[in-house]
Amino acid sequence: MKSNRNVWSFLALFVVAMITAHLLDPWMFAHFRVDNIYGQDWGRLLRVQGFLPLWLVAAIALALEDREQFGYIRAGLLAAAPILTGIAGELLKLLFRRERPNAHDGEYVFRAFSERTWSTGGLALPSSHAIVAFGGAAMLSRLFPRARVVWWALAWGCALSRVAAGAHFLSDVTLSALVAWLIVWLLWSRYSSRVPAL
Repeated sequence: MKSNRNVWSFLALFVVAMITAHLLDPWMFAHFRVDNIYGQDWGRLLRVQGFLPLWLVAAIALALEDREQFGYIRAGLLAAAPILTGIAGELLKLLFRRERPNAHDGEYVFRAFSERTWSTGGLALPSSHAIVAFGGAAMLSRLFPRARVVWWALAWGCALSRVAAGAHFLSDVTLSALVAWLIVWLLWSRYSSRVPAL
């Protein structure tokens, strides 16, 4: 019964969040801009949260820390989350096929399936950087819950930096957050019993 309630709660959140994000897309594209955001150290710090190798290095570090006492389960989950969310992001891009907002002056433009059918280059829904960042943050929030505000702040910083750069709509990164949360929830539901209690 509780599981059904959780599913309906997530679906309601998904619908409300996506409708709200789509309504805000035009305003965010027009007004939420930071010129040369990735020319600043803080902008690069945020963007790198969506760089998959960062999470693999973090997983390796956790494996080295855990291996004697806990084994590799926490490191495996930390690596799996951004990998799986990143794969999901690329597949969803191929399905939705919405192009980047800065390529069309903030208009929604969808690429035909006959055009570069298997290429995600120039597609934006969801954001690859954001979905990887959210995947890592969601898993770290499960592994180290007392620091969850830090992990989620970094992931949302990465996501909003993509919007501020004009590379994504707010709805692109909102979908990234929701899909990443769902994937990590499924991973955690399956493997959390193997995670040692600290």
